[in-house]
Amino acid sequence: METITLNNGVEMPALGLGVFQMDDRQVLETVPRALDAGYRLIDTASRYYNEEAVGRAIAESGVPRDQLFVTTKLWFKDHGCQQSKDALRVSLDKLGLDRLDLWLIHQPFNDYYGAWRAMEDLLDEGLVRAIGVSNFYPDRYADLVAHNRIVPAVNQRETHVFNQQTEMVDLARRHGTVLQAWAPLVQGDPEAHQHPVLVEIAATHGRTVAQVMLRWLIQRGVAVVAKSTREARLRENIDVTGFSLTDEEMARIAELDRQQPNAGFTHRDPQMLEMLSRLE
Repeated sequence: METITLNNGVEMPALGLGVFQMDDRQVLETVPRALDAGYRLIDTASRYYNEEAVGRAIAESGVPRDQLFVTTKLWFKDHGCQQSKDALRVSLDKLGLDRLDLWLIHQPFNDYYGAWRAMEDLLDEGLVRAIGVSNFYPDRYADLVAHNRIVPAVNQRETHVFNQQTEMVDLARRHGTVLQAWAPLVQGDPEAHQHPVLVEIAATHGRTVAQVMLRWLIQRGVAVVAKSTREARLRENIDVTGFSLTDEEMARIAELDRQQPNAGFTHRDPQMLEMLSRLE
């Protein structure tokens, strides 16, 4: 697996498994399959409600801890200096780990400045190897960078062929932050997977459209978190290192950008905050 060097020197796999919306049974079935296929990055969150299952799957896998890269995320209701430090202890206990590889602010709401300063302290203490953010738009990301000591190592955003995040990629790169894509396969959107440009490029390389979309992201320097519970798809998704897209192919895919989220919401929408606030 290719790796990406974060701004503090930590090596992160370029592609990992996301466990969003997996229940405990699915996690316990899928994580071992993923590890057997070669995945070494597992991405969860406190509000995925499956950290304990992820920890159990990791513990039972037999894969040495130093070969794994484990990410979890801090929920916005836990923002604040002491609250965030307490929340990390809870996540570590659930995961059965003594430190995280990457800890992200999940949403840009509530006292995320207090949360960030707590994360800086915990990074200094060695309880996390790298810290970052998720779902931060360029304005909030730039403001966080300008007024804090440590620049986020990662910003995780919905990024795919129809929502390419060009502005965010350029801004993040200037500050040394890696953009990490969630929903990199457009959440299975048939329009994307049947798009004639992508189908043609895939046929040229003897690959699937999904593999082309993932390869395109990695060649842009964008890290990837991809979700699947199917063993064949897990193996397909990680098998993206044996070919490269040409400059012409990269340019053709770039023309597909609509700057359009597929998830049906943005984190600038007040209704999004109201919906998330109802979650415990």
